[in-house]
Amino acid sequence: MALLPDNQTELLDAYLEAEANAEPEPTLTYRLNFGTGRLTGMVDGKDALKQFIVKALKTCRSRFRIYSDDYGCELEDLLGSDVTEAFIQAEIPRMVREALIYDDRINAVTNVTATRQGDAVFIVATVDSIYGEVTQEVTI
Repeated sequence: MALLPDNQTELLDAYLEAEANAEPEPTLTYRLNFGTGRLTGMVDGKDALKQFIVKALKTCRSRFRIYSDDYGCELEDLLGSDVTEAFIQAEIPRMVREALIYDDRINAVTNVTATRQGDAVFIVATVDSIYGEVTQEVTI
């Protein structure tokens, strides 16, 4: 008695074909006004992706139980530590990529630059996504 069906390769091929032809899941979500913290309608597609980028970089990873351990960024831990500016400049692009790349809509994160001004850090990143290229600025 076999544990796997005789047509297992056919089933796998059918599954892979269905995955390749699958439509992306809808991205409709609430529009968040970051200045006031209020919800101001709905957002979808490229605008939803831009909102995700800002929110993911502003949210501390593993701090809020509502989010999985994949969600958020570790920038706050780096910026609060006693390390050199060169180390910070080297680590910020990696941390930004790690915070964003797990999202299915994002193919690559490139051209990450960070500028410190007092207590604030201004990050600019180019994201190659299913909607095309998006350049997003975030202040942390």
